[in-house]
Amino acid sequence: EVQLVESGGGLVQPGGSLRLSCTASGFTFETYHMSWVRQAPGKELEWVSGISFAGRIKYFADSVKGRFTISRDNAKNTMTLQMNDLKTEDTAVYYCARVQSAVALSALVTAAPDALSRLLDYWGQGTQVTVSS
Repeated sequence: EVQLVESGGGLVQPGGSLRLSCTASGFTFETYHMSWVRQAPGKELEWVSGISFAGRIKYFADSVKGRFTISRDNAKNTMTLQMNDLKTEDTAVYYCARVQSAVALSALVTAAPDALSRLLDYWGQGTQVTVSS
């Protein structure tokens, strides 16, 4: 059974940092591209970042570029999102998701919000990130 479990969310002040982790099981992690997606209250899903199966290619949404970094450890079946200089608009539930095997990682960069559920075949339960003073 494929499982994705996020951790590391919480409450942080603007300008602060958080590190989210995603632990995967039930599939061959090192053969799949992976992604982070978020959803703020009352808003559509927003793609945040993606990383290729070997970790060499990384993409970021313009809204987080320069502040967030993504990495993965295939030996430990984990993916990490390091979030720095957090802003109130980063408040959302953050989801770890697996990219469908036939989908190019670059497709996520321009995907419409309602397409994400087709491009990403497994999702974690989400972790809440709240940025507030």
